[in-house]
Amino acid sequence: MKALILSAGNGTRLGHLTDHVPKPMLSVGGKPLLEHIVALLRRHGISEIAINLHYRPDVILDHFGSGEAFNVHLVYCYEATLLGTAGSALSCLNWVYPDPFLVYYGDVYSDMNLTEVIEHHRACQALATIVVNRVNDPTRCGIVEFDGDRRVKRFVEKPSADEVFSRWSNSGVYVLNPKALEFISHIPSDFGKDVFPRLLEAGVHIQAHPITETLIDIGTPKNLWHVQHLRRFNGVHRASTSTY
Repeated sequence: MKALILSAGNGTRLGHLTDHVPKPMLSVGGKPLLEHIVALLRRHGISEIAINLHYRPDVILDHFGSGEAFNVHLVYCYEATLLGTAGSALSCLNWVYPDPFLVYYGDVYSDMNLTEVIEHHRACQALATIVVNRVNDPTRCGIVEFDGDRRVKRFVEKPSADEVFSRWSNSGVYVLNPKALEFISHIPSDFGKDVFPRLLEAGVHIQAHPITETLIDIGTPKNLWHVQHLRRFNGVHRASTSTY
């Protein structure tokens, strides 16, 4: 299986921390978060990886090059203007087609079992599988409702407090069949705001894959400090916090 790491964002919520480096290149445990992500993918048998670029692309290119030093093969997709999470995947369609592929947001630190995620996707024959984790504040992320068979019934991006119906959050990790990208109606386009709601409206099978492993979105100074604290004092352990 191939993977796309979404790394094009400006990281504005992190203020001056991203003045000179893109968000995925911020240090976690003495090396860039993006190195942790590449290593996680490699541990689960994924060595063909695309990385989309926009803000300070030179920093990522100079560090990773072809990927040979990290035992992977890397390709890069440069975006002159941001295409959105789904738009970025669409731009890589020829590279992934016709097989399912994994999407991993470049600001997510996790030790999840990607092998289980991939096997679950293949077994359920869904068009899309969304990794979900429980959060304390559902208003800050996309929330997911699913039934006893883990089939997704509802998906709402950043609901207001009175709209909350679930504490299961979109983690920013998916397995997708390329056909799911046919539901992109405009560019820029986002999976949470645009594509997943359209899939559900069309009655398409989306599967949820709940996890309890560590999953932290480093997109805020508080969460970045949290993951650095975990690495420094405890290593990786089973704990989760708010994501998308």
